[in-house]
Amino acid sequence: MLFKSITMFYTMECFFTLLVIMSTVRPGLSITTTFNVLKYGAVGDGKTNDSPAFLKAWKDVCKSKSGTSQLIIPAAKTFLLRPIAFNGPCNSKNIYIQLSGNIVAPATKSEYSGSHLNTWIGFSFVNGLIISGKGTIDGRGSMWWKQPCLGNPSPGTTCRPPTAVTFNRCNGFQLKGYKSINPARSHITLTNCIKGIITNLKLIAPGESPNTDGIDISGSKEIQVHDSIIATGDDCIAISAGSSLINITGITCGPGHGISIGSLGARGESDIVEDVHVKNCTIIETLNGVRIKTKQGGGGYARRITFEKIKFVRANNPIIIEQFYCIKPMICPNKTQAIKVSDVTFKYIVGTSLTDKAINLNCDQNFGCSNIVFDHVYIQSAVPRMKVFSFCHNAHGTASHTKPKLFCLLK
Repeated sequence: MLFKSITMFYTMECFFTLLVIMSTVRPGLSITTTFNVLKYGAVGDGKTNDSPAFLKAWKDVCKSKSGTSQLIIPAAKTFLLRPIAFNGPCNSKNIYIQLSGNIVAPATKSEYSGSHLNTWIGFSFVNGLIISGKGTIDGRGSMWWKQPCLGNPSPGTTCRPPTAVTFNRCNGFQLKGYKSINPARSHITLTNCIKGIITNLKLIAPGESPNTDGIDISGSKEIQVHDSIIATGDDCIAISAGSSLINITGITCGPGHGISIGSLGARGESDIVEDVHVKNCTIIETLNGVRIKTKQGGGGYARRITFEKIKFVRANNPIIIEQFYCIKPMICPNKTQAIKVSDVTFKYIVGTSLTDKAINLNCDQNFGCSNIVFDHVYIQSAVPRMKVFSFCHNAHGTASHTKPKLFCLLK
């Protein structure tokens, strides 16, 4: 009897072992393969150029045929990277970067020589990319802010320093949890990406740092940005031409220039932005609040845009539609063609303004703005004894439960 019981026990154990083996080799099972940058020669002392080691590791990550390939950037290390490009397409359906350690940019401009200056860290054609962790990306951008050129440029030269991290044609990506500080230019730029999620990030730079946008979105669709802190020197989030189905929620913005759509129509181009929803955001002491900006002479449209449940705290210029946007107004003539702005809704908005023009709807004289809706919008002065008012130029729509009153809004 004892022999029979022992036999049955081992028979069952072998059966379950066989099931486990079968389950690990059945077709379609996702297997994760990890690659640690330290094993490829990265030092992580913040002084050694670790770019070659990262590129070697990336090569193996990208060619791996596992369901998920994982690049490990370990904690308690600081990795110096010179301008670097992580290119796809890759074999794995998911590329996971565990950002536990810190990444820093070069400390001198000379270390950028010979590199394409558009971006410091670039990802191109990488689908299913996930970057997650508690690490920090430090762009060391202060050396660029006063002089954005390499070397000694001739008078009148216009230079653009590198964006910290760029994603080009990366579909199905996720950015979660990490911190970005002091970029030379924008923290994050998205170009021609589809289905992306950005959540729980901290994007930080001094309020006086020029052109340090938090997130720039262009030519991209189905992008979600939520539950993040953006305190920087330019737009917290800027949505540019070719973008649609953009959802922004739970953002704390400030300092900075607020949340912007545009500028659209530069150089007479035909630009399109549609289906943008900004909700549950707090905007604190920014140069602008929520804004749509277009330039004269362009074509296309900006439509189906909603700003909902926004709170302004001592913001300058809280609500703006500006169809005469120009960096140098004295050399920007009026033109007959313009971006068509329509179906824009502002609702359940409260807060305080540091300027007296709390609502500014400055629309094109030929096309104007149509179906502009204000509903339960209450903005008051943050300055004692200063009154706030609204301004409209060729803006058409409706307003209810709104202060300051919008008597200027045409039907």
